[in-house]
Amino acid sequence: MKKYLTYDEYLKTRFGTKVMKLPLDAGFTCPNIDGRCGFGGCTYCSKQPLRYRGLPIAVQAEEAKRILRKKWVREGREEKYIPYFQVFSNTYAPVELLRELYSQALAVPGTVGLSIATRADCLPPEVVELLFEFSEKTYLTVELGLQTVHEDTARLIHRGHSFEDFLRGYEALKGLNVCIHLINGLPGESRERMLTSAQTVASLRPHEIKLHMLYLEKGCELTRQYEEKPFPLLSLEEYCEIVVSQLEFFHPDTVVGRVTGDGSAEALVAPLWTLKKFSVLNGIDKEFEKRQTWQGRRFGEN
Repeated sequence: MKKYLTYDEYLKTRFGTKVMKLPLDAGFTCPNIDGRCGFGGCTYCSKQPLRYRGLPIAVQAEEAKRILRKKWVREGREEKYIPYFQVFSNTYAPVELLRELYSQALAVPGTVGLSIATRADCLPPEVVELLFEFSEKTYLTVELGLQTVHEDTARLIHRGHSFEDFLRGYEALKGLNVCIHLINGLPGESRERMLTSAQTVASLRPHEIKLHMLYLEKGCELTRQYEEKPFPLLSLEEYCEIVVSQLEFFHPDTVVGRVTGDGSAEALVAPLWTLKKFSVLNGIDKEFEKRQTWQGRRFGEN
């Protein structure tokens, strides 16, 4: 038994079987890329679409199912899915287009929910209203990339919005299931600063949290900066220790959507240990056991 509430376990309890996410690329862009608030995107962003960008939502979903079936599905097991609008800012479009695309995803056979990744500054009132509309139809999660609560780091990585902007967006979604993303290992961030980000986010009581290690891929501005002037990257051991310390702050009911990232083996520059997903997961489990601790042990501490 894990010492934290995994997304997989939560979904099995909620839906009675394993549920798989289907990554989708709806062809959207981002206000931090197209010039509304910046150009070039966040410095860690590879700005790479999924390989099936441009295909209809139903076709993308079937392709994602085909890939997942090789790994997870066993003969006779019921298939359930959550289509995941993953690439760039998936509320950054006219509301009628969003309604049409979300509806297409909801019509995918076996769908029990929707997950929509976006930014906190891409939530105008009419889009928020649409999200509430879909939350009445299905298990809806809105994923917000925050990455850090520290303004100087956000400026350094060209995040394009402030923590105050994030809080306004988060408040607008009050009553919905929200997943918040944090990145560990950003340039200049100490262990203490990473823990502060986690403790601050934990106090918001999000439905879900995703923790990522910063990984550098070819083509990213941050990779160019790293190759020009290397900065420290966390070791596997450091990362596992930090993640466990962060999860201690989150309420036991907060779903842990992810504790490690999935970089491309072909594009990854550093750190190479991030490719060894099971080593990361095992390292986190061992750190929990070593310290005899659990998710939520420090929830509510000031």
